[in-house]
Amino acid sequence: MDFDKYVLMHTSPEDTVLHELARATHLHAMQPRMLSGHLQGKLLEFISRMISPESILEIGTYTGYSAICLAKGLKQGGILHTIDKNDELRHIAEKFIEKSSVANKIKIYTGDALQIIPQMQNMFDLVFIDGDKREYSAYYSLVMTKVKKGAYIIADNVLWSGKVLSDIKPNDRHTAELAEFNDFVQSDSRVENLMLPVRDGMLIVRVL
Repeated sequence: MDFDKYVLMHTSPEDTVLHELARATHLHAMQPRMLSGHLQGKLLEFISRMISPESILEIGTYTGYSAICLAKGLKQGGILHTIDKNDELRHIAEKFIEKSSVANKIKIYTGDALQIIPQMQNMFDLVFIDGDKREYSAYYSLVMTKVKKGAYIIADNVLWSGKVLSDIKPNDRHTAELAEFNDFVQSDSRVENLMLPVRDGMLIVRVL
């Protein structure tokens, strides 16, 4: 038995809607590995439940898996705002969000997060960054103006299949940006941070 299988065997099972969503993503979406998946999704759900946020911002909806997981931890009356540039997969996200138990807690936006976020009046307790890797530093700088003291920011894919550990090729903007982002957060005196080697790497940041 491999390590991943053992870990999943000792993790509470994936709920039915999320299981169906994962299957639909693999059947109908390009790059299904972008899906958060069961283990990371359960971790996001647990973090959200521990924080019990009133307002969550997600940058990068994809097919809605992580949005559903995060929304499960919202306080009564809380809202998760999720943004994605690509409208081609919105129908999948909407279908499965509607089937979930948190349909009334999720608001979907289509467009550029860097343009949409400044128009929001919300202050967020929890932010999940999983959008265009080349814009992570820009997202971070922007959301730091939209988070409460003690809020948490989670950035996904910060290990980038291990590429951030190697010499970065000049034309590899995704890896270069992620490495720069990781270094910037590490040196940011406004926060404390923890990097976890879960899936493709998750950076958890607490705003001081």
